[in-house]
Amino acid sequence: MSIVSINNLNLYYSEFHALKNVGMQIKKNSVTAFIGPSGCGKSTLLRTLNRMNDMIKGIRIEGEVKIDGQHIYHPDVNVELLRKNIGMVFQQPNPFPKSIYDNIAYGPRIHGITDKAQLDHIVESSLKASALWSEVSDNLKKSAYGLSGGQQQRLCIARALAVNPQILLMDEPTSALDPISTLKIEELIRELKDKYTIIIVTHNMQQAARISDDTSFFLNGEVIESNVTDKIFTMPSDQRTEDYITGRFG
Repeated sequence: MSIVSINNLNLYYSEFHALKNVGMQIKKNSVTAFIGPSGCGKSTLLRTLNRMNDMIKGIRIEGEVKIDGQHIYHPDVNVELLRKNIGMVFQQPNPFPKSIYDNIAYGPRIHGITDKAQLDHIVESSLKASALWSEVSDNLKKSAYGLSGGQQQRLCIARALAVNPQILLMDEPTSALDPISTLKIEELIRELKDKYTIIIVTHNMQQAARISDDTSFFLNGEVIESNVTDKIFTMPSDQRTEDYITGRFG
């Protein structure tokens, strides 16, 4: 069952045509990887799904993006609620300059939750979901800046989960991390798809092959090919996909 449906999507930064006639279906409770060389439109499409591109001057979007059947660029859409429903984790860990507890509680508080017992429960369950609770449960009042890079990234995942989103967007979430931290994040992604739909941008071919159910290959603003990951990596239907995966360019 598809949770995201994209049809004839075109996106322009002023005169630059960044996304060209993109069409794609993304299945619920799956991991979908976007792969392709730098500047090919992967992150631009990712940011289109929670309307982060709205903040860029001179942007123009044509076409249709539906999430759970709702056209997210309709004038009546509440963008704040949309972003609550679609969490995002960035390339560099970006914890707030607050305690571990307050990083997680921040979103729920913004959305009106003030009861301490309820916040305590959200903080604990979010940290457990991000596989961080056992490492920080005795230090919740300490600054998030005291955590390692890998821990900070898992904290950012916990912070995104704290407002109970349906979809989690990840823009190269392990590119700044060491191999052990990367492995922990990958294990976490596999576990989280039972409850969330995850869309990840990655430059790491092996990572896409390891953790994703479906893969889309981007080139020059176009989606060249979308399919189940095994098929993309073993029997791609487009020569350009095969050339990229085998390292002939990119």
